Amino acid sequence: MKKILLGLAAAGLGTMLALGGAYAAEEAGHNAAEPTHFPIEKPAELDWTFAGPFGHYDKQQLQRGLKIYKEVCSACHSMSLVAFRSLEELGYTEAQVKAFAAEYEVPDAPNADGEIVNRKAIPADHFPSPYPNAQAAAAANGGAVPPDFSLIAKARAVERGFPLFVADIFTQYQEGGPDYIHALLTGFGQTPPEGMQIPEGTHYNPYFIAAKSLAMAQPLQDGQVTYDDGSPQTLDQYSKDISAFLMWAAEPHLEDRKKTGFRVMIFLIVFAGLVYIAKRRIWADVEH
Repeated sequence: MKKILLGLAAAGLGTMLALGGAYAAEEAGHNAAEPTHFPIEKPAELDWTFAGPFGHYDKQQLQRGLKIYKEVCSACHSMSLVAFRSLEELGYTEAQVKAFAAEYEVPDAPNADGEIVNRKAIPADHFPSPYPNAQAAAAANGGAVPPDFSLIAKARAVERGFPLFVADIFTQYQEGGPDYIHALLTGFGQTPPEGMQIPEGTHYNPYFIAAKSLAMAQPLQDGQVTYDDGSPQTLDQYSKDISAFLMWAAEPHLEDRKKTGFRVMIFLIVFAGLVYIAKRRIWADVEH
């Protein structure tokens, strides 16, 4: 057993040294003017109400995020996997959801002449795309198709590397997507390092996960969206609110999942205790 433990310890130490060496080599090859890995800067880890084993969504924040999506983001980005009726989970009544859905138009079934006509959306419909197809979206955005926002908060996250990903197992860190979105939205307007060439028609952002610049210009500014609840109308607050809303869109059942997980853990602890007591009781009079 001692040899096995020593072997495992040696293997673990070797892995740590190898990872450290690879990271050092990667950093050594990094050039400020022409970076070799992205994002150039790592997003800050923010405090979210939905973080941790007992996290929950702030419905007021989600409603503000929905307002930002509707007034700003929906001009380019779709949410094809999110149904209007899901908005009741944000605290809206059925009548409010119906009225909200009716502000959108979706394609209807072909009429008698075989033509596709639009109709007002109903709660059962999903958020429509602002473009009829991907080709139209690309043509309107310089060749880049704006991504769908349904799962963006789960699909976009920065790799935290060793040893942070090990610590994440115990801290249950799952907010990489919102942290990245917030960093990206607040990362515009910075001056590129000296010597860095930014392609024409793109915008430098050190937090972009795929390159040093992206086609999207800065979408949010201070005072751009009016809040009715007195929340700060700042870029930072806007970015937090839309990030939280997109996290909800990607994982609307997060609260139920965490509650179920907690109940399961309590059950397993109690069950393990009962098994131990039963074992002691059954084998108490048996000679060993």
